[in-house]
Amino acid sequence: MGYIGIDVGTSGVKIVYIESAEEIKYQVTKDYPLYHPEPGWSEQNPDDWWNATVEGLKELFTFMSPDAVKGIGISGQMHGLVVLNKNGNVITPAILWNDQRTHEECSFLNEKIGKDFLSAHTGNIALTGFTAPKILWLKKNKPNIFEEAHYFMLPKDYIGYKLTGNMFTDVSDASGTLYFNVKNRTWSQEMLDILGIREEMLPKVYESFEIAGTVNEFASAQTGIPVGVKVVAGAGDNAAGAVGSGILQEGTSLISLGTSGVVFAPKESYSVDRHNSLHTFCDASGKWHMMGVMLSAAASLKWWVEDVNKSDYDTLLHEAEKAAAGSNGLFFLPYLSGERTPHNDPYAKGTFVGLSSSHSRGEMTRAILEGVAFALYDSVQILKKLNIPFTQAKVIGGGTQSPLWMQILADVLQVPLVTSSNTGGPALGAAILASVGNGTYSSLQDACRQMDIEGLIYEPMEQNAIIYSEMFPIFQKIYSSLKGVYEEIYLVEDNLIR
Repeated sequence: MGYIGIDVGTSGVKIVYIESAEEIKYQVTKDYPLYHPEPGWSEQNPDDWWNATVEGLKELFTFMSPDAVKGIGISGQMHGLVVLNKNGNVITPAILWNDQRTHEECSFLNEKIGKDFLSAHTGNIALTGFTAPKILWLKKNKPNIFEEAHYFMLPKDYIGYKLTGNMFTDVSDASGTLYFNVKNRTWSQEMLDILGIREEMLPKVYESFEIAGTVNEFASAQTGIPVGVKVVAGAGDNAAGAVGSGILQEGTSLISLGTSGVVFAPKESYSVDRHNSLHTFCDASGKWHMMGVMLSAAASLKWWVEDVNKSDYDTLLHEAEKAAAGSNGLFFLPYLSGERTPHNDPYAKGTFVGLSSSHSRGEMTRAILEGVAFALYDSVQILKKLNIPFTQAKVIGGGTQSPLWMQILADVLQVPLVTSSNTGGPALGAAILASVGNGTYSSLQDACRQMDIEGLIYEPMEQNAIIYSEMFPIFQKIYSSLKGVYEEIYLVEDNLIR
């Protein structure tokens, strides 16, 4: 008997099966499309998530019997707005975490409602990626949809709903909505009043490892999982990824080098960054964590390799290996979808600075890798100012497949970095949550003690670290110099569209 973990990512769903926390026995991935109907918009069809999950489970069950499944955990991309009518049907595309359309709504929340009010009632301020501004945008721009809306939920919770028929979420994912009281781990009535919605329209909130439902007849017929299998509430992707990497205790750190880039630091007690530069969210372990997020990490490399050069990763990364640290004075600001931490700037743009006719494509590729590392270092610097230990970090995500990128990251952050020997990520964390909820392990700490997941270690190279320490202040100055220009570019872009 074992456990399934389902991770509803931005590019696809990953499903893993474990019989213990020590090893992933089987794993399957299924892709689905991402839509950008207008500049800055990012949407998906929630039924694509479900159909991919069904296909993935059917493939998984070609390797094993569904009767072996004892429990299920779910993880997924945070902040997305999923809207259902009174019959439980999706009535509009899901607006995702990296969507930038809500800058006006964020200005209203931060300036009219006030950052102090938001921080007091939610632990955070308004960002374009968060869910509350999306509800305000829907209310203003699609009033018919808003009036028809009967339920609001998050991406992973739609899969939980399809599996069980229950409306539920967990504290870590709910933390990213901006209508959840992170300190008290409950919906914020003050924020619901501002949004004009009722608590009955929201899922019931559980701790991540608590059982929230069982597989119903509909899901059993679709997937083959027996009726009655227990489903735990699960966790947002980064909180689940931390579980899957054994990052539970204060003093440990996690970096996710995926589509987005994340710096994650667990905390024993609740506290808020005075400037709200970092997010304060509930943890999957019953505690809290602080987190910095950049929107385009591996997404920057994907854009450069696949969209611009229409090439392959091995070719371009091999060229980048030949380039020296510092990319011959070339900088790249990886703000292809605006930026969250620390700028909270939906207008920011991806930018090469210092480009000359002497630069090679390899140096441009390396500058992108370095730019992402610098953007992550922005969040690390804030952690250090808050006296949160950051002496080494575990790194997960697709970016870990590049030894060059890992070495650059270690050199920029100036701490040892450890990769994970497993590739389960948040899906593994979700499966472990299911194993704890079903009693196989007494706690997450007990489960993670069984894990032996350390992989390669990357130590900083002193000579490169010196180069990057000189470049980082310039990287910061470039953004400061261009901040006003980015907004002017947005206005021009907006006028051209109209």
